[in-house]
Amino acid sequence: RMDPADPGDLIRMALRFSSHHGIGLQRYLHELACLRIRIFCDWPYLYAGDADYESEYLQVYLRSERSIAMLVHDGDVLIGASTGLPLVEESAAFQTPFVNAGREISGIFYFGESVLAPEYRGRGIGHAFFDAREQHAENCGFSTCCFAAVRRADNDPRRPALARDLTKFWRARNYLPNGLSMQLPWRELGQEQDSLNRLDFWERALGR
Repeated sequence: RMDPADPGDLIRMALRFSSHHGIGLQRYLHELACLRIRIFCDWPYLYAGDADYESEYLQVYLRSERSIAMLVHDGDVLIGASTGLPLVEESAAFQTPFVNAGREISGIFYFGESVLAPEYRGRGIGHAFFDAREQHAENCGFSTCCFAAVRRADNDPRRPALARDLTKFWRARNYLPNGLSMQLPWRELGQEQDSLNRLDFWERALGR
């Protein structure tokens, strides 16, 4: 139940939240790709985005009947999105660290990236993203959920002075690093070629 006295809830009540699965995401693909490019150019991804690449990357969510994409619109404008799908339906790069560690991946639900326009942050939307994906994963019978976070050096000169440390937020939701990591290539701002970036996995057990 929402308490109207909570300013954060008042903001959320003015927005339109919707969940989409599989091919149901198709109609929003272009605006989602554009939002991802706009948000990911900032810290910590520093991603020099490409609309064609983004649209191709998002096809994996269209192919999965058990995927989820939670979208947030302010009027007709997409201002936030959060995705997830079974780890067994992700690409090998995401699965390999778990397989090499002897983990059974059939019970793991992978959370893709969450993106949110800066002016809407700090209003509880991030929690809504996690709530929706966790509930969806539980409804689909998964026992564990995880995500991957970009690792940047503490002394990286590109780090903004007011960069938010999200680890406190993740830990408050009972996520912990599981000791696994992967490397993914993408072209960073100011670069002419892709470079490898390390991402660390965080996970939690569902149902508690």
